Amino acid sequence: MESLPSDRILKFNANTLEDVRKEFHLEKRERVIEAIDILEDWVKKQNHFLKKDFSREYLERTLITTKGLVERAKTRIDNLCTFKTLMPNFFEDIDVKKSAMSTVFSHAHMPKLTKDNYRIYLLKVYNDDFDASLVLDYYKYIVVVSEYLKIHDYCKGFEVILDYSDVNVMNFVTKFNPVILRQAVTLITDGYGMRIKGVYIISPSKTVDLILNLFKQVVSTKLASRLHVHKTIDTVTEFLDKDLLPIEYGGNERSLKELHNEWLEILSSDEHNKYLQEMNKATTNESCRQTGKFNEQYLGLPGSFRSLSVD
Repeated sequence: MESLPSDRILKFNANTLEDVRKEFHLEKRERVIEAIDILEDWVKKQNHFLKKDFSREYLERTLITTKGLVERAKTRIDNLCTFKTLMPNFFEDIDVKKSAMSTVFSHAHMPKLTKDNYRIYLLKVYNDDFDASLVLDYYKYIVVVSEYLKIHDYCKGFEVILDYSDVNVMNFVTKFNPVILRQAVTLITDGYGMRIKGVYIISPSKTVDLILNLFKQVVSTKLASRLHVHKTIDTVTEFLDKDLLPIEYGGNERSLKELHNEWLEILSSDEHNKYLQEMNKATTNESCRQTGKFNEQYLGLPGSFRSLSVD
């Protein structure tokens, strides 16, 4: 890939391709080509993979999520294919435009990157009147958008803003099953390889520690250290460029609801639905996995193959 193709919503800085590759020791073109060649050859030899024709663009972006480390990229690909087999509930079809999610919250990945080539994700929750089925819809949405980002985006990672300033924190926390939330976090971080630089939780509530404690139950120690609580957006913008945020947050970007609806249009397009159907085939046949290759980290996940003989 010599340059980043234009996208319907995602924008890039003039130096994004060069800067991101340099960050992960992929600045030499021959190094990128060699690494992708190794991954392509490796994928073809995995008897348990039911899909073996990942695009070179997909493989390069996987390398980016693993800081250019080929062996780790192999694990990342295997993880995601295995998760699609072990946790099919996250990959069930969803019409993101018809889901009730939009009555409860708006969210969007911001079109423009930060100066250091991170992308901001902003979630605004308007009320806590929802049930577990809507939470699962949200997880499914994250899968749908993650597949889009996996082939269209190019960045170092993500800065996450979670705005809970309009909800009753105690009611909100009760809506989440920590076990399922942990599975979703594992899928996003260990499957899709989302590198999260910081998470900024906005709430003036004195009980905001309930949210913080919930997240700390389900994320790694490293990610837990990147959780920050703020009473308003004003202190968040001490760390992030305000201009990149929606207009109601003091920025120059389109409103969050407008961006939210634009993302829904993109993610429900025929083109993306066709792509999702193809990528959902990237599962595994565990009976074909080479003995001794089974990664024990999968044991304990729903549907894990406990009957397999593991050396």
